[in-house]
Amino acid sequence: MEIFEYAFMIRAFVAGIFIAILAPTLGTFVVVRRYSMLSDSLAHISLLGVALGFLFSISTTFSAIIIALLASLFIEYLRKNHNIYSDSILSIFLSSALALAIIIVSISNSFNVALFSYLFGSIVAVSKEDIWTICIFGVLSALFIINNYQKLLFVAFDEEVAKASGINVSFLNYMLVSLVAITVGLSIKIIGVLLIGALMIMPVISAMQFEKSFFITCLLAVSFAVLAVIVGLFVSFYISLPSGATIVVVSLILFILSLMLKINKKRAL
Repeated sequence: MEIFEYAFMIRAFVAGIFIAILAPTLGTFVVVRRYSMLSDSLAHISLLGVALGFLFSISTTFSAIIIALLASLFIEYLRKNHNIYSDSILSIFLSSALALAIIIVSISNSFNVALFSYLFGSIVAVSKEDIWTICIFGVLSALFIINNYQKLLFVAFDEEVAKASGINVSFLNYMLVSLVAITVGLSIKIIGVLLIGALMIMPVISAMQFEKSFFITCLLAVSFAVLAVIVGLFVSFYISLPSGATIVVVSLILFILSLMLKINKKRAL
């Protein structure tokens, strides 16, 4: 197994598997709430953070997380307090952040060189510090989800009834979008800005084709994402393909297979 002789590939597997567990877990709640474009919008917004990181010579991961986190909180504030449609808010933030990022890219020549790796992911970019950050955040996120699972589920399916039941809906909504924002910021090095939304949403849609309970759907989504990361990293290493794009293509294949299984099942009935 030549692939495991390289330290950067081991780091890529560890980071990728942690992200593959975390992203679809959060993605399941996001999809049920019909808020799927949130991850894509925050991914494009995080590109602005990366650009600012290069411009001011600070950690791009840190700057991406901060910008995505601030944007996610502001998006949720506008959605909750100003009755603006979610898709309209996301569209405004996505296009505005992308425009600002392009302007900064034109100013910072050093960012032009690294742009491709941040757009589509680069396995060699994952450092030991990234691994520790991803692992610690993954554990903390898992603890939050486990402790608030029933409440998050209630809010995802019926926010108004959950509010009437005394659940602190605002807190849970802000926490959910914050966790999505941080996950996106941590994921861009290995998956890429343009592709992280797919890893958060596509395994969930694939799992939904089996029409199981919410918990089983979440487990299936995580399984599909982990499988996509493992297969994608193997294929990208041996065929010299971009890691993030390969992982997403594997996720697409899994979605097509799950859809075909659902169609065949209905025909059999």
